[in-house]
Amino acid sequence: MERGLILETTFLIDLEREALRGRPGPAHEFLEAHSDARLYLTLVTAGELAAGPRVSGRARWEALVGRFDILVPDLAVAWRFGQLFRYLKDEGRLIGVNDLWIAATAVEAELPVVTRNEAHFRRVPSLEVVGYA
Repeated sequence: MERGLILETTFLIDLEREALRGRPGPAHEFLEAHSDARLYLTLVTAGELAAGPRVSGRARWEALVGRFDILVPDLAVAWRFGQLFRYLKDEGRLIGVNDLWIAATAVEAELPVVTRNEAHFRRVPSLEVVGYA
C-alpha cells in the first residue's frame, strides 16, 4: 500500500469541478494513479469546504469529507505552525494562515500535500509537496 496523501483544498475543488463537468481531468487521473494511497484531509480543509459555495448543506458536506480520514491538529501541530509562521514571516515569504495550518499538519504527520498551488506550499521547509495539474 502506498503511504498516505493529504489532499489540499484546491485538489478537492478541481475534483468536484471535474465531476460536475462529467469529464475526468488531472485530479481524477491523480486519484486513479494513487488508488492504493490512504487519503487524508486536514481539519482546516474540511472547514474551508464547509465555507465554500458548492457545499451548501451539511449532509452534502459530510458525504464529501466522510470519504477521507481527517487529521486534527494537536499541540505538536500548533508548535510547528508557530515555528513555520515565524520563519516564513522573517523570510518575507509568509503564506495564508489556513494554508500554513495545513502545511504544519502535514509536516507533523510526515505526509505530502497534494495541491495545484505547488509554488505557494514549496515555501514551507520540510513539507513534501505533490502537484497534479
